[in-house]
Amino acid sequence: MHGRKLTELLQKMASGKSKVCNDYNLAALYTWQPARTVEGCFNCCYNLSMKLFLSSYYFGNHPEDFSSLIGENKNVAIIMNATDARPIDMHAAYLEKEVAKMANLELKADELDLKNYFNDNDSLKTKLKEYGAVWVMGGNVFLLRRAMQQSGFDKLIIDMLKDDSIVYGGFSAGNCVTGETLHGIELVDNPNDTAEGYNSEIIWDGLGLIDYSIVPHYKSDHKESAEIEKVVDYYKAHNMPYKTLSDGDAIVISK
Repeated sequence: MHGRKLTELLQKMASGKSKVCNDYNLAALYTWQPARTVEGCFNCCYNLSMKLFLSSYYFGNHPEDFSSLIGENKNVAIIMNATDARPIDMHAAYLEKEVAKMANLELKADELDLKNYFNDNDSLKTKLKEYGAVWVMGGNVFLLRRAMQQSGFDKLIIDMLKDDSIVYGGFSAGNCVTGETLHGIELVDNPNDTAEGYNSEIIWDGLGLIDYSIVPHYKSDHKESAEIEKVVDYYKAHNMPYKTLSDGDAIVISK
């Protein structure tokens, strides 16, 4: 969608003649198939200058859309804290695969464990400056949200995105956490999951990078796809803005 057509769409949204802004049923500003990738921030309420890559499952069908957002600093921090309640013997293999995928995109990646910065926000702020992007992996979104709060990542990442000094990429739990609320996700993820060093309090607020909720694995060949239907029903019943992503899809937001 270019020029006049895009202007007409925005005018309709502003006048209330289009339901696009309310139900987030955007076809896409730019669309490729079989993946669906949306460029440009259709997030009308926010004026943040930021770069986000929000995928349903891993990189989706267009991994180059993630790497193209990253500037000269090709170092990527892989954040895996959403899996901290899982057996430790799965961790190394999981990380190794992601590092290899990054290398295929000519990116240099290593793990950034937010647990190492619990109650040490200043050290994390210094560490994050080493990276041009973060890649936040899937798992339990409530555990991930706790890790982000206890390390101070939740506030630091917003400041860095505003400064355009980092790219935020993530899939599954890594994109669910970017909305304003985690309500509804408890139908798929156990909000009481915890691990050593974590606070037990459930955090229901998301990062607030976008003003709608993302529903990953929608109508996909994924073990959580059937449960995801319940999340969609919850959002509809509570009149909450959301956007579904099937595995292969990714939302790309750039300034």
